[in-house]
Amino acid sequence: MNLATAPTVHFLFRHPAHFIALGGGAGLARHAPGTLGTLVAFPLAWLLREFAGDTGFVIAVCAALAGGVWAAQVTGQALGAPDHGSIVIDEIAAFLLVLFLVGADPRREALAFLVFRAFDIFKPPPIRALDAALKNGIGVMLDDVLAAAYTLVVMAVGQRVLAWLVA
Repeated sequence: MNLATAPTVHFLFRHPAHFIALGGGAGLARHAPGTLGTLVAFPLAWLLREFAGDTGFVIAVCAALAGGVWAAQVTGQALGAPDHGSIVIDEIAAFLLVLFLVGADPRREALAFLVFRAFDIFKPPPIRALDAALKNGIGVMLDDVLAAAYTLVVMAVGQRVLAWLVA
């Protein structure tokens, strides 16, 4: 598939890896597919909290990360671009990790969403270098895992500062 051509619904259903990598269709969005992909993590997290408990949630995050490597690799090859903009499993899996660790408070979830999207979009060091160096499924997933780690550090520091200010 030509990189200039956006994937279609037909492409989405042509291979299970495409369906996973494109976030069940979220990656087909014409504008901001990464943001839409990140939003897909919210209902998944709510369902996991409700029906799977912490253990199931952790297993789902691990499966999404591992399966995402495979799906991103296969789909990137099919699209002719290792980190095509329509591949959003990286945002979904990494943000699921963030949502698991920040808890179910809607304000914390919303703040984590904004912080994660900022790190994912602006790619501060070493995320940008990693993204440029690893042009495969692992690289696609790893840059978002780093964005998730940065998000979690910001959230933890923010929580400590807020506790210090209130005390």
